[in-house]
Amino acid sequence: MGNLKYKRVMLKLSGEALAGEKGYGLDFDVAKSIAIEIKELTSMGISVGVVVGGGNIWRGRSGEGMDRTTADYMGMLATCINALALQDSLENLGVNTRVQTAIEMREVAEPFIRRRAMRHLEKNRVVIFAAGTGNPYFSTDTTAALRAAEIEADVILLAKKVDGVYDKDPHKYKDAQKFDKLTYIQVLDKGLQVMDSTATSLCMDNDIPILVFGLDNPENIKKIVLGEKIGTLVCKE
Repeated sequence: MGNLKYKRVMLKLSGEALAGEKGYGLDFDVAKSIAIEIKELTSMGISVGVVVGGGNIWRGRSGEGMDRTTADYMGMLATCINALALQDSLENLGVNTRVQTAIEMREVAEPFIRRRAMRHLEKNRVVIFAAGTGNPYFSTDTTAALRAAEIEADVILLAKKVDGVYDKDPHKYKDAQKFDKLTYIQVLDKGLQVMDSTATSLCMDNDIPILVFGLDNPENIKKIVLGEKIGTLVCKE
């Protein structure tokens, strides 16, 4: 299609997004609705990479007294559970999918190899990147920025429970103001909760735009790649 704004996207899904209204665990109806939208993107010829979080299963930093490194590795394993669930939803729709993990677990997924990931994308397979970066102290936001750079994605689509970036929490403050566009520097200077500072800096260094949008309507994903202005765009200028 000639009117596509992006040809290769990195979709970042939080674990909470996959939990739906329950707030924990997996909501397979939500996973299916996301899978339907991803399938539509692939049918349009768009290459799709996905990074999933694990907060619906494990939030390591709340583990009182637990070693941070151990907690982070547990979180990485949680992302693998979400990745396999999303893969199952996609394959039930006939979408060719591969899960690649930063921690080796050959019985259930491929190890992350950049050239192999690129080849899958060229063959119109959806690649789901799990287990974070494989290192503690790095978030799945950083994973999304890193993998987006590695696969040469045009944009990171950051799916949230709110419909963009606000100057303060819109759930707590009725006067919260939504931003239509921000620069990376503004995000860092204002301390806005878009991605963590490591991920934002990585996107800035590699000139990867971040589009923050609400997943309340899964069709937003398709609307974005067709150029519709939804959510908040974070870019160079």
